[in-house]
Amino acid sequence: MSSPARYSVLSRKPIDEVGGEDGHGSGLKKALGLWQLTAIGVGGIIGVGIFTLAGVVARGDAVNPAVGPAVVISFLIAGLASAAAALSYAEFAGMIPRAGSAYTYGYVALGEIVGWFIGWDLLLEYTAIVSVVAIGISGYFSAFLGGIGIELPAALAYAHTPETPDGIINLPAILTCLLVTWILSRGSKSFGRFELVAVGLKIIVVLAIIGIGIFHIHTENFVPFMPNGFEPAMAGAATVFFAVFGYDAMSTAAEEAVDGKKHMPKAILLSLAIAMALYVLATLVLTGMQKYTEINPQSAFASAFDSVGMPTIATIISAFAVVSILTVMLTFMLGVTRVWFSMSRDGLLPGWFAKTDRKRGVPLRVTWIAGIASALLAGVFPIRLVADLTNIGILAAFVVVCAAVIVLRKTRPDTPRTFRIPFMPIVPIFGLLASGFLMLQLHWDTWVRFGGWLIIGLIVYWFYGRKNSLLNPNSPRRLALRERQEVG
Repeated sequence: MSSPARYSVLSRKPIDEVGGEDGHGSGLKKALGLWQLTAIGVGGIIGVGIFTLAGVVARGDAVNPAVGPAVVISFLIAGLASAAAALSYAEFAGMIPRAGSAYTYGYVALGEIVGWFIGWDLLLEYTAIVSVVAIGISGYFSAFLGGIGIELPAALAYAHTPETPDGIINLPAILTCLLVTWILSRGSKSFGRFELVAVGLKIIVVLAIIGIGIFHIHTENFVPFMPNGFEPAMAGAATVFFAVFGYDAMSTAAEEAVDGKKHMPKAILLSLAIAMALYVLATLVLTGMQKYTEINPQSAFASAFDSVGMPTIATIISAFAVVSILTVMLTFMLGVTRVWFSMSRDGLLPGWFAKTDRKRGVPLRVTWIAGIASALLAGVFPIRLVADLTNIGILAAFVVVCAAVIVLRKTRPDTPRTFRIPFMPIVPIFGLLASGFLMLQLHWDTWVRFGGWLIIGLIVYWFYGRKNSLLNPNSPRRLALRERQEVG
């Protein structure tokens, strides 16, 4: 390992050192091909966005005005911003196919402190995403039980909110988080197979919803199209942005891809294209079948089919929604564990977390810690609060990635790239500005929570990360590694 002439918080990780072993048993098994990677991406994108957030944003709540049928515009705006960021991710993934995603890209292009903040940010955001999705699953699970005559007590079905005053704890959401953690702990090969099958099932379910629902659209439900004007649609785009990323979490699995440089860019672009086509059609069907004021945000499509006299279809949708949304949780649980693993391998967090299981080749310790944390969040917080907290962090990561890809084109123009962004630098600049604009649409209290988390991260970095970073020539981790290399 070469050491920089002078270490500082702005030191950049050399590309040829990304993913290097540090002697902590941090090897990940290569077991994912193009279609498994695409399935992970689609699995991360399609899910709670269609099945839950579309209804939440369309109907509105006590704080957020209803967007109505214009929720489709919210998805299109979010998708456009996401597409620009996706192209940036694709270029990076083809150049640096390593675990860590935005954390690694920021570290290489903009320096350690930027990489740290994005990595720290993603630890919270990906964990929160798993929680949001678990809450969404819980709503459909309750609808499914209701459809077969079983009523789960409100105290165990929902967290306490103004909309669910009888709720205490969301038990189905907690159990779902723990189930997903167990599946992921079985290893990337088993996980990849499960994801491929479950995503195929998910696409069939969404196509069935569109195919059946299109015959029950009532055009009068589209009027008024924008009940509260264009501004709520923009704010809605910031919320549903949660639904149009997932490829970023998939890119954290790059180190487990059989041919990451070739397959990662294709998988990123394929997954977003498939998801956006399904989102547009599904949201039009939802708001066409049922008046937006009557949509049940906890189980939107089950509510829509029930409203047109198809309760059996509603029950079937609820059952399949539970299974298909699991893939979103799996993708983002994978994301948080691989970012955590990468930060630990780089010395910014204790190396204990970077230890992988010898047999399964996965970081079991961080997998179970992240799983338990997501279960606690899902059990006690309402969905919109957690979704907004998630979105601000991911948007911040997108800003960094779009900026980093421009910087690296200037500083490392000769580095081989299997994919190059067209219309450089217009596309990443648009992605940067669009992501920044959507961040400004979020409520001030979301910014306060986000800022508080970053302050905690700064404290951890200052007292631990910078002293133990492998880029720091005097860090105990680096000195120990050098000793082992000399002895070897």
